Amino acid sequence: MKKIFLALIGITCLLSVADAQKKTSGAIQFETTIDPAAMAAASGMQIPDQMKARMPSASKSNFELLFTATQASYMAVEDMEDSNGAGGGGGGMGRMMMRFGGGGGNREYYYNFADQKLTEVFDLNDTTYYMPSKLELSASGPISSFRMGGTPGDTSKPKPVAAPKIEVLKTDATKKIIGFDCKEVIVKSTRSVKILDMDKDVTEETHLWYTNDLGFNFSPNPKMWTEGTVLAIEGRGSSTIAKSIEYRGVSTKDVTPPKKARLITEAEYKVKMDNMMKRFRQNRPRGGVQRIVVPGN
Repeated sequence: MKKIFLALIGITCLLSVADAQKKTSGAIQFETTIDPAAMAAASGMQIPDQMKARMPSASKSNFELLFTATQASYMAVEDMEDSNGAGGGGGGMGRMMMRFGGGGGNREYYYNFADQKLTEVFDLNDTTYYMPSKLELSASGPISSFRMGGTPGDTSKPKPVAAPKIEVLKTDATKKIIGFDCKEVIVKSTRSVKILDMDKDVTEETHLWYTNDLGFNFSPNPKMWTEGTVLAIEGRGSSTIAKSIEYRGVSTKDVTPPKKARLITEAEYKVKMDNMMKRFRQNRPRGGVQRIVVPGN
């Protein structure tokens, strides 16, 4: 009887260790919803009904965080399938990354937990680049600015936009997201904008919901982070929320930046984007439709 009892204890211990190891890697599915009209309204813009009717309707996109005990990656995935069905071999063909050229759009993000390093990977002018970055609370936020197209044919450099005033408020609110108890942080961003030749202060609120139970730092938007693992970012007209989690094996290659990518610094990237915007303004048709430009992450 004693031997049987000890054997049962041994089996229980082995199962506990296996379960603990299993929970150090897995996949979290996120869903992003964007409503352009609501985002514009949140910036303080007065949009005519006729223009509002021509704006794109709300859209949804799927993203996935793959994580191990030491690394993680975050990127967009196809709506039709995700890597949760790929078994223990990692993302495989189920994880189809969606890249868009230019400075905005979707990017790949790779995390190294040991040294708290973050690497952004993106395509620009048919070249894949990687850029060292970091998790932080940045003035850019989820909605960095809304700019009207200016005078038709104007190729002058746009006037610099003053950095917004950022206020961080921790609340006592809690929310359960994919089984984790999350705490709330409200980020208030107040900026001065010119609307119909009038200066106006516009305040945007973004709600971050984070947990410390996963044991690593992460945010779907690296520029909107204060601590822990952010499982939801909610703003007016846009939101990104974790929908499910599956603990399983994850391949090292799925959480490692591609070797073919070329290094680019933030300063070099800024120069490239400034040159692209300059060419865009020079090639813009005179008398054309004015555009609202929403910079990407």
